[in-house]
Amino acid sequence: MKHKHYLVESLSILVGNVLLAFGVSYFIIPNNILTGGVAGVAIALSPLLDISVENIITGLIVICFVLGYLFLGKGFALKTIASSILYPIIIKMLGQFNFQGNIDPLLASLYGGLVSGLGIGIVFRVGSSTGGMDVPPLILGKYTNIKTHSWMIIVDGLTILLGITTFGIEAALVGLISAYSMSKMVDVVQTLNGISMKQVFIITDHVEAVLDVILVSIDRGATLFNAEGGYTQNPRKIIMTVLLTDQYAKLEKSVKEIDPEAFLIVSNATEVHGNGFYKN
Repeated sequence: MKHKHYLVESLSILVGNVLLAFGVSYFIIPNNILTGGVAGVAIALSPLLDISVENIITGLIVICFVLGYLFLGKGFALKTIASSILYPIIIKMLGQFNFQGNIDPLLASLYGGLVSGLGIGIVFRVGSSTGGMDVPPLILGKYTNIKTHSWMIIVDGLTILLGITTFGIEAALVGLISAYSMSKMVDVVQTLNGISMKQVFIITDHVEAVLDVILVSIDRGATLFNAEGGYTQNPRKIIMTVLLTDQYAKLEKSVKEIDPEAFLIVSNATEVHGNGFYKN
């Protein structure tokens, strides 16, 4: 069963990166669409640096991976190394083909976002990460009082502003379609199993390390309960958190790496109201 799990995880990461690279190579790059992530930054920088978009993407992926390793730790690097290697290679391979389908920029922006979002969502579902421009917000979220999600919005906003200086406002507005459709497709993939949230209670001797995963890496809140062991009667703390279903895979994997003996109690949460959650 363990080997089967790793096989499914590896295939998901491969398929996800192929879809992401295809969406970028076929729809985004040929039409200079200022989408989010490394592709959007690379397209905005290409006219200024006189370097191909594919080479800038590769450079940004490498830089972000190194920064992630230095500031977010070895665990983060291990979760992103597959995508950090696969994505640039596939982009380079697809870059050998001249994708010029004369697609309307609006349609290219929409479908580029949908295909790329599908790929990202598949990678997220197995608890892995695509790395890239996810890294700066994670680092800033860790070392500041501003949440990672807010930093992601700021980074995307700066990317759009950079794009306006090189391609104009119209190109930036078209790019917003891609960024929006990408985020919505990721949400769709996250909720394919019908329940979008999970409530998790965690009993572990490594409370601080697990909290760091929840609060920083996953960017969710947590509550600590004072408890007492029924057999040992020793005092201990129980962690409770609520997170999106796709985030649970990352949480479970990280907790088991930190503490193989950790005890997790998981249940579906059909409704959550409050900061970070909304009712559909």
